[in-house]
Amino acid sequence: MYHYIVKKLVKKSFKLVNERRFDELIKDMAPNVKHTFAGDHAMGGVRHDRIAVKAWLERLARLTPNLYITVKHINVIGWPHNTLAIVRWTATATLNNGDSYLNKGVHFITLKWGKVVELDVHEDTLVVFNGLEKQYQAGIKEAKAPQIIS
Repeated sequence: MYHYIVKKLVKKSFKLVNERRFDELIKDMAPNVKHTFAGDHAMGGVRHDRIAVKAWLERLARLTPNLYITVKHINVIGWPHNTLAIVRWTATATLNNGDSYLNKGVHFITLKWGKVVELDVHEDTLVVFNGLEKQYQAGIKEAKAPQIIS
């Protein structure tokens, strides 16, 4: 039953990302949440608190305003004091130049007593880099901004 509840919470969190409801999303994170996104680009880096994670999410929304993440599979391991949710997903968008964006990835989400304490995101970083380059060429200068780190 516990794993079923966690799966529902994880699905809800991706729905909140898709709906750009970031204030609501970060409420379920520990104040010192760790968020890691691989890559040497504007979306890469490591954040260590909710404020930086929210700033990162807001940048994601500005850089890919119609990004939509579809959850494909969720696996939950552990119990309330130490839970790992492994989420496979597909992200799609239309870039400003009209090109389609498609990336597949995995989130490793660690929860302790109902709070997200770590988000480790793995996806094709070359796809992210190329998408950011296209957005930059289309006039979104933030696509080459320094990483949001904390």
